[in-house]
Amino acid sequence: MKPNRNERQSKILQLIKESPIGTQEELVERLQNAGLDVTQATVSRDIKALGVIKVSIGQGGQKYVAMERSGEAASGRLMKVFAEAVLQIDTAMNLVIVKTLPGMAQASASALDSMHLQEVVGSIAGDDTLFIATDSVIDAQKLTDHLNKLTRQ
Repeated sequence: MKPNRNERQSKILQLIKESPIGTQEELVERLQNAGLDVTQATVSRDIKALGVIKVSIGQGGQKYVAMERSGEAASGRLMKVFAEAVLQIDTAMNLVIVKTLPGMAQASASALDSMHLQEVVGSIAGDDTLFIATDSVIDAQKLTDHLNKLTRQ
């Protein structure tokens, strides 16, 4: 069956909530198994429209998660703000230090919070600097690598 956009997007959110799905191809397969006639290109557009992102699940794995909406601002917008605002990301022991454009650290921290990343213990933002605490040096490096990927998209 050819589903309408709302049905399709609702099913995508249900599937990624119920089980770890790491690729668009896997998501297309699950949707087709559920009886929905979809293409990878359509699923890709839906992922973007829904503000769905990939998060690290350990051992190099990733899964899709739906980012929460914050008021009128969709998390997808926050991600765009994060990607555009970040100038540099470094580590210092178990801390990740994010340098942003002036006045953008708070918005970057909000985007970071909406990602619900396992490695993040807490964060503090000033005007142009965001400090992120992690449990270990290894977690700090994983987080740095992940955030660097997000800013290169």
